[in-house]
Amino acid sequence: MAQTKTYHEQTQIDQTLRLRDLLKTLPPFAKDFFRAIEPRSSARTRVNYAYDIRVFFHFLMEVNPIYAHYSIDRFTVQDLERVEPVDIEEYMEYLKVYTRDSGEEPITNGERGLKRKMSALRSFYNYYYIRQAISRNPTLLVDMPKLHDKAIIRLDADEVAMLLDFVEAAGEQLSGQALHYYEKTKNRDLAILTLLLGTGIRVSECVGLDLNDIDFKNNGITVTRKGGSQMVLYFGDEVASALLCYIEADRKKIDPLPGHENALFLSIQKRRMGVQAVENMVKKYARQVTPNKKITPHKLRSTYGTSLYKETGDIYLVADVLGHKDVNTTKKHYAAIDEDRRRLAASAVKLRES
Repeated sequence: MAQTKTYHEQTQIDQTLRLRDLLKTLPPFAKDFFRAIEPRSSARTRVNYAYDIRVFFHFLMEVNPIYAHYSIDRFTVQDLERVEPVDIEEYMEYLKVYTRDSGEEPITNGERGLKRKMSALRSFYNYYYIRQAISRNPTLLVDMPKLHDKAIIRLDADEVAMLLDFVEAAGEQLSGQALHYYEKTKNRDLAILTLLLGTGIRVSECVGLDLNDIDFKNNGITVTRKGGSQMVLYFGDEVASALLCYIEADRKKIDPLPGHENALFLSIQKRRMGVQAVENMVKKYARQVTPNKKITPHKLRSTYGTSLYKETGDIYLVADVLGHKDVNTTKKHYAAIDEDRRRLAASAVKLRES
């Protein structure tokens, strides 16, 4: 009998196979780049790079007259040298709105999407430039897109309580099939929300949890972080209570489909829940409680990080628990902005004497 693979092992296999298919849609010489970055990147990152770099070659065939009659397999590494800095600038403009095929909805990129695609292209060029396969690197002569700070969206303490209370009592407003579905998923959904809010784990880490990753003796969970490293995170009594309720009342009674026997959180179809399913669940409940805030699992992570920093004042602890490799990332998100002090500005300046 074949041994059941963990979520992360299966994800690695799926992403590796997807990358192989994607490489067939790129110029043949591109394989060298992806082989070289394999030791220092995840399979998911390489897949994203492949998608992004493919867009660049499609841009050249669509916009640049030199490559108008090219097919993707005709490109050689020397073609990279023929691209001028102005072509790279035009590519950045192209990325803001473009279509893959006629008749499809346009694809748009904001600041972060532009920066990711340009970072992928610069890494691609840099590989061949350092290895002297090309003698010039036009991406170095073009400024990278700037990222402007955005307001960090998170739940306030009272909104956290309102969200959990709503999940517990939502059945009072439902009937028929909707009530039946709610009753089957209530304990699971409450456990997921409580876990995300009480530990700050990523949604991918959440769906990857197995039953044996939970240690109720020490109130800890073993999570597999980005990059594949494992870490034990600890949770409080509220999280423990929600997890136990779900496991004892629901999870133990479910007979999962083959390959999903170890999964902690299961869908109605008795399969391991996916990232998209958890994201949809969070949005479904959050829009009822905070309709003016677009709450996602990542916003719940931000909520936890903010609360932890306010309670401890220890930015290094926050960075460690959230799995940030660079503490400056944590400082930027959780220490640089003090919402309570900013709110004082609202009453500090008087326009008229009362």
